[in-house]
Amino acid sequence: MKISNILVSQPAPGNTQSPFSEITSKYGVQIDYFPFFRIEPLTAKEFRAQKVAILDYTAIFFSAKSSIDAFFSVCEAMRVSVPETMKYFCTTENIALYLQKHIVYRKRKIFFGKGTVESVIDTIGPKHKGENFLIASTDTTKPDVIKAFTKAGLKFGNAVFSKTVYSELKEVDLSKYQMVVFYSPSDVKSLIQNYPDFKQDGILFATYGLSTAKALKDSGFAVEVEAPTPEAPSVSKALLLYLEDQK
Repeated sequence: MKISNILVSQPAPGNTQSPFSEITSKYGVQIDYFPFFRIEPLTAKEFRAQKVAILDYTAIFFSAKSSIDAFFSVCEAMRVSVPETMKYFCTTENIALYLQKHIVYRKRKIFFGKGTVESVIDTIGPKHKGENFLIASTDTTKPDVIKAFTKAGLKFGNAVFSKTVYSELKEVDLSKYQMVVFYSPSDVKSLIQNYPDFKQDGILFATYGLSTAKALKDSGFAVEVEAPTPEAPSVSKALLLYLEDQK
């Protein structure tokens, strides 16, 4: 099958150069973008239904930038003034630096791990073990986070600050694409919610991440290209190698 059109389930890259530019220039493939879902903060009413008092906590745990935006959006909507003494623990430095969008960055109250919840637990250590942690989540809290905090003997609670909203995929003519790239299990859920009886019918699927590939396979679909791999750390690289093999 000649691949001439690929749909990427992400927002368009804007002013930055697309990682798929080499595919377009080298193979003449048209790359289109359309996000299959978006993350929205809960309304004040939705958050209050959880009966969580934010100011009862002395530290917040974030694993995504979207959770940071949602947390401060909910606080604003509820007129909650986050105290200067609040501490923030993030899974990566990149996420921690994103806090600068909302607060003054001070190392004495912002801490980060190396990409896993276990590394954050190590960062908490004995020094911060007395804090009361609030785990900020999207839709649901991941079981591995709860398990890690429980195992470490930390005092914590969790709350959902944002929700997944699936896009209206009927705006997109999927039949014009020979390949669709998925980045998240939520992309797969969006496809199924929009088209409960969807048939792959020869459309090739590419994925990023083991959980994304698993979500597609568990739904009865075939995955043609998977990333990351040692040879292809990104989807764009994986597609370049795939198209080279198809020549």
